[in-house]
Amino acid sequence: MSALTLLPWQADRLRDALASLTSAGALIHGAPGSGQLTLALKLAKAWLCEAHDAKAAHQPACGQCASCHLVDAGNHPDLMVVLPETLWPELGWSHLEEDADKADKGEGKKRKPSQEIKVEAIRQVVTFSQSTVSRGRAKVVVIHPAERMNMVSSNTLLKTLEEPPGQVRFVLSAGSLEDVLPTVRSRCQAWHLPLPQANEVLPWLQAQASGLGAPEAALLLKAAGGSPQAALGLLTLGWDATGWARWPRDLKDGLLGQCAGWPTVALVEAFQKLAHDLGCVAVQAPPRYFPAEALPRSADLARVTAWGQELRKAMRHAEHPWNASLKAESLLFQARKAMAR
Repeated sequence: MSALTLLPWQADRLRDALASLTSAGALIHGAPGSGQLTLALKLAKAWLCEAHDAKAAHQPACGQCASCHLVDAGNHPDLMVVLPETLWPELGWSHLEEDADKADKGEGKKRKPSQEIKVEAIRQVVTFSQSTVSRGRAKVVVIHPAERMNMVSSNTLLKTLEEPPGQVRFVLSAGSLEDVLPTVRSRCQAWHLPLPQANEVLPWLQAQASGLGAPEAALLLKAAGGSPQAALGLLTLGWDATGWARWPRDLKDGLLGQCAGWPTVALVEAFQKLAHDLGCVAVQAPPRYFPAEALPRSADLARVTAWGQELRKAMRHAEHPWNASLKAESLLFQARKAMAR
């Protein structure tokens, strides 16, 4: 599903954001999977829409004017979207991949897509913001996720973010305010985007997967931490309710169960969810991702906490081209050790 697709429950959030965000710099923050990028792009589309006059700038985009079509195609001259290269496929804009291919040919080798927003991209933002408006409405810069800017990138943006030239507006998005440098946060109007309520998501989730019953959809949303986008991602991996509920028991028996064959990033994330819930059980708190009855009652808090720290380290390098089978075996060994009585 493209990041340009507005999901049913996001329409009201978009109207609220359009009415609330009056500063030249906006910082949308919320849990991963709450749709920050989608909302940021829809804000940009509304601000650039040529069907509205200046007094109606708080209205969603019409979707029909030339400006709206240019945004959808990724070719609007007054819109700049800055993402790490690893997230480009979410937009579905083919010219981004073409630009990457040209860069690869220029360097004479295939580069690994960057997970950071590099300073070169932010320098392009500064240049873009200083150029003349092409279509007469405004210029908009979307930066997602803002926490992927390193220290040099963030500092390069500060002056332009503090005093945007002319009609330039910035929309930054982040999973957590704490992950964004204070100097960047202080120059933006923060706006929180919450995850939708389960009753808003479950009918939509069932419509996305034929044969998914209400109990299974509820467990899927729980496994995804309440994120609809993450829930769809689990389905593409082959998630099923029975296998998820059985997974902690499979691990104790030395089996990867339904997570066998998952990419390393997804596998580490699944282990992180289990470590979180085992920690909850150890302090008699309700689990977030697994049914309570699926979890062992005898988890040792110190061991589970240490395991969680190891998993955080593993996630930082999860996209490294490890031998997937050996990495999975290593993660399984750590899990069994942490869950041992």
